Amino acid sequence: MQDIAHLLAPGPARPLLDIVRPVVEDAGFHLVRIRITGEGTKMILQIMADDNEGELRIDDCETISRNLSAVLDVESPISGAYTLEVSSPGAARPLTRPVDFQRWVGQEAKLELLHAVEGQRRFRGLIEGFEDGEARLEVTLSGFDTPQILGFQLADVAEARLVADNDAFDASLRASKGKKPNKQK
Repeated sequence: MQDIAHLLAPGPARPLLDIVRPVVEDAGFHLVRIRITGEGTKMILQIMADDNEGELRIDDCETISRNLSAVLDVESPISGAYTLEVSSPGAARPLTRPVDFQRWVGQEAKLELLHAVEGQRRFRGLIEGFEDGEARLEVTLSGFDTPQILGFQLADVAEARLVADNDAFDASLRASKGKKPNKQK
């Protein structure tokens, strides 16, 4: 498998990967990403996880938080005070693993490369899957009449995430509140 540590735990979060991932997996979930933001007394350790369906409920967050807090208290990998946040990835979820590109086929995504290819680092398009070790996107490129399918090694990706679909999000929110979706005129 490709080295995807830079996607799962970018920057200062990288040393925590070997501590956090086993705790999340032992609780029955999958690590999506670890991130450290802020500094000093406003440091936040953010853990994103999901289950086999790509979801995470509040009680799941509590379980992970409780289990992880116990391990972090013993290991003490972060000097100073910090806030632990455990959450689901949300609508604009990061795409950090091959399964993300398989699960979200047909959804729009943004992808940024570590190094430019023919002068371009950022791509936006529809996810076509994960095949032959590559995350595949259907993108519109200048000089081509039709969209092209491009493959990217995850080791070359700086960041990838879904583009939030506001219409789908609004419909989901209305459905969860028992309201009917607005009809388009």
